[in-house]
Amino acid sequence: MVSKSNTRNTTSKDETISIRLDKWLWAARFYKTRAIARDMVQGGKVHYNGQRTKPSKIVELDAVIKLAQGVDEKVITVLKLLDKRLSAPIAQTLYHESDASIEKREANSIARKNNSFFAPHPDRKPDKKQRRELLKMKSS
Repeated sequence: MVSKSNTRNTTSKDETISIRLDKWLWAARFYKTRAIARDMVQGGKVHYNGQRTKPSKIVELDAVIKLAQGVDEKVITVLKLLDKRLSAPIAQTLYHESDASIEKREANSIARKNNSFFAPHPDRKPDKKQRRELLKMKSS
């Protein structure tokens, strides 16, 4: 009888795992899918240690990653490496966001809220007559 050897890569505490940047971003729950993470890295929305990079870049501990999520931009430091997408509380232990990044995001959030006060939205869409009046006013 032939015994089958375990072909899975097992890592002990002494070994460090090598993980791709797009896979780590997905596991840390910054992006919903690996494909989105890959597209963001390729599109230049993710900077690894201050430089544009490829999705296949191997992530190292204490690396600084600057990434865009919607209108927000985060600057994080890698604390742990993980190649599986686990629960959100575990994913939050993989990185640490800088204090300056948090303050900047909060300031931008307040600015966006204040901007909405100066550009109020009407309660309903204008009807046909009101649209004509608006077009006439804009053209003159």
